[in-house]
Amino acid sequence: MRQLANKWDAELYNDKHAFVYKYGASLIDLLDAKPYERILDLGCGSGELTHLIREKSTEVIGFDKSPEMIEKARMQFPLIDFQVADASDFQFDEPFDAIFSNAALHWVTEYEGAIHSMHRNLKKGGRIVVEFGGKGNVKAITGQLQKSLLARGYENQAGLKLWYFPSVGEYGLELEKVGFTVTEAQWYDRPTELADEETGIKDWLSMFCKPFFEGVDGSDIADIMIEIEEKLKPTLFRNGKWYADYKRIRIVAYR
Repeated sequence: MRQLANKWDAELYNDKHAFVYKYGASLIDLLDAKPYERILDLGCGSGELTHLIREKSTEVIGFDKSPEMIEKARMQFPLIDFQVADASDFQFDEPFDAIFSNAALHWVTEYEGAIHSMHRNLKKGGRIVVEFGGKGNVKAITGQLQKSLLARGYENQAGLKLWYFPSVGEYGLELEKVGFTVTEAQWYDRPTELADEETGIKDWLSMFCKPFFEGVDGSDIADIMIEIEEKLKPTLFRNGKWYADYKRIRIVAYR
């Protein structure tokens, strides 16, 4: 299985997928940033949560692999240092008191590199406060997407590996291997309401699953979208609204 990068549409992200950073607000409370702390926002997206962190700690850096997202973040919050970088291999001149990450680490399939990078960029006693997709995340949606692709002969697309969705035990073990001490670890079910009751699933697929459709005929894409909607409606469409079957991991660990 091979991994492809997802090219982000920052405007669509903010328009119909703002739930990604809105759900992260409670994670900022867990971070409990102090004014004197130097903090890194890993996978900062368009910078909304970085901005909230900066209200509590003045020395904050945000980075993301997507140039489109960083461009949007710089435009929205020009006083914050935003950089384009790869979470699987990064290095800063000065270490951080804390590394924060919301809804980003499941995009890093080279997870060992990300864990090592976080560890070496923290001060001794520094912490990570992270949340991302856990075991079983969006299984209903992606499972049906793969079935629909395979039914039309798109084996390569169906076999793409875009995400890393570990169990709590699996990820905790990986953290401990490099020297982290895990103090909080939680897996939880979080059905997530999508913005548009008419096109919610299609919008989600268009935003987050673009690489699956590379090389797929346009008419097949339309048919696949309709098929996924029909197959998932009995379970993911409730009370007039679409929900994505999100499963999340939330972890606090110290170096």
